[in-house]
Amino acid sequence: MKTLLNIIWLVLAGFWLALGYVLAGIICCVLIITIPFGIASFRMASYALWPFGRTVVDKPTAGAFSVIGNIIWLIVAGWWLALTHIITGIAEAITIVGIPLALANWKMVPISLFPLGKQIVPSDRMMAAYGQ
Repeated sequence: MKTLLNIIWLVLAGFWLALGYVLAGIICCVLIITIPFGIASFRMASYALWPFGRTVVDKPTAGAFSVIGNIIWLIVAGWWLALTHIITGIAEAITIVGIPLALANWKMVPISLFPLGKQIVPSDRMMAAYGQ
């Protein structure tokens, strides 16, 4: 089922959302100091392409630099990426078939706002990401 949802997602929203993350990642990698933001953006682009069957968890080693970086990310790129997820989710929620896709879009809003200090793991290995 998750493969079918991922294919529908890729066609209807995933490709365009991933392009937004790739564009943000390229812009962030232009300057040396913002390369961590670019890496996080590229990681989110892969998640935006194929979200079903994966989830986002907090990194246990994330610290103060992640908090500061997330504040900078929110101001620079996070708000407009989150806005694209919200608008796309509203458009998908109009149809019954699009409701699971809309929920996936809205699930991505927090990670698009604050991507640093997070990692994307398969849903079945969620507890392993925490070292348990």
